[in-house]
Amino acid sequence: MSDMKLTKDKMLTFTGHEKISTLKAGEKLTEFGENQNNANELLAANINDLIKRVCALEDQQLKTAEVLRRIADELGSFKKEIDRVRLAEKLNSGAIERIDRALKLAEGDGK
Repeated sequence: MSDMKLTKDKMLTFTGHEKISTLKAGEKLTEFGENQNNANELLAANINDLIKRVCALEDQQLKTAEVLRRIADELGSFKKEIDRVRLAEKLNSGAIERIDRALKLAEGDGK
C-alpha cells in the first residue's frame, strides 16, 4: 500500500469558516486549491495501490483455479485407477477360490 496514508488531517482541504476579506480571498482560494490537489494526489495513490492489489489477487485466483482444476483431473484419474485395482483384486480373489476348489476336487477332497 502507498506510504501516503490517508488521514483526516491530510484530507481536510478547507480550514476555517472565518470571514475572509476581499484582499485575502485569492490567497485563501489558492491555499484551498493546493490542499485539494494534495488530497487528490493521496486519493489517486491509494486508488492505484488498491487497483494493483486487486490485479494481484485476480492473478492469484486464476493460478489457484488452474491448480485446483489439475488436482480435480488427477483425482478423477486416481479414482478410476483405484476402481480398476479393486475390480482386479475382486476378480483375482474369485479366480483363486475357484482354482483352490478345483485343486481340492482333483485331490479328492470333494468338499
